[in-house]
Amino acid sequence: MRREWTSIPVLVALMLIAGAATAAEADHKYVGVKKCATCHKKELIGDQLGEWKKGPHAKAYEVLKGEEAAKFAVERGIAGPANEAEDCLKCHVTAYGMPASAFAKAPLKSSNSVQCESCHGPGKDYRKKKTMSDRDKSIAAGMWEPGKDEKICLGCHNQDSPTFDAAAGFDFDARKEEIQHPIPEEVKGKYLEIVAQRKAERKASGAADDGDEEDE
Repeated sequence: MRREWTSIPVLVALMLIAGAATAAEADHKYVGVKKCATCHKKELIGDQLGEWKKGPHAKAYEVLKGEEAAKFAVERGIAGPANEAEDCLKCHVTAYGMPASAFAKAPLKSSNSVQCESCHGPGKDYRKKKTMSDRDKSIAAGMWEPGKDEKICLGCHNQDSPTFDAAAGFDFDARKEEIQHPIPEEVKGKYLEIVAQRKAERKASGAADDGDEEDE
């Protein structure tokens, strides 16, 4: 379903997003895609890392180095390269410009582009397997549900973007379908149980452990 947006609704949406983001970032900290990848690169859970790498978000920073981005920067009166401009980086890099206190350790690398926490929220408090294995606990610990909340996407996919089609609007249902990276149904809510079972089977057979320990 396509929606048309006028400047007033978009402005209101952005104000709501800014307020929600500020509250979330005050309570939780960013950890970066490498921490998420500890589990989400595994085939058992659906290899979300691999799916992200195939999509546009993983290439968002590199896009700023291209000719089209340079053209848009000139049209917008941006001084210097697009990949160094705050107006561009704020949406092409996760947590760009956030204070040091917003990160569990160091600020995230620009080269990692738009990674997990742009859509799922700062992950320090929900990233452990025991929390992530229970959706309600994950949400209580700060995880966002981008598939249910269009405002998360509208923080960047709005008429402030030079590539936004104001006439067509933002097709939330179609866009989220394009970047789907689900956990297999047979694994949902059973990940720890399956991992424990596999470890027991390897131990019984004398096979080496695959190193899938609980992530601290």
